[in-house]
Amino acid sequence: MGKFFGKILVTALAALIAASILPGVHIKNSVTAVLVAVVLALFNSFIKPILILLTIPITILTLGLFLIVINILIIQWTTEIVPGFSVENWWYALLFSLLLSFVTALIESLIGSNSKDKEKH
Repeated sequence: MGKFFGKILVTALAALIAASILPGVHIKNSVTAVLVAVVLALFNSFIKPILILLTIPITILTLGLFLIVINILIIQWTTEIVPGFSVENWWYALLFSLLLSFVTALIESLIGSNSKDKEKH
């Protein structure tokens, strides 16, 4: 359970960083960022697998590129649910999705390397 909350906080921080870089993405405050992270986690856990399953033929035809459309849809749906979170258009949703993934991975690698170093000592 602690890992889940840690992941949510990392994603919220990454969302705030991504929103500060992208002018078309707006997150009102840190509470909104946490809500965005929770909704994204729920959508990615429950809705995304169903969408992937339903769109297998088009995903195969596009050599997997349709998964980008699914990610954009999930970001757009999150804007509909979370007040204080907005994305101006599909291009910003795409950039937000990519930047969020990159920043989350970067933060997790930094945190992960510190915790591994502490375990060795």
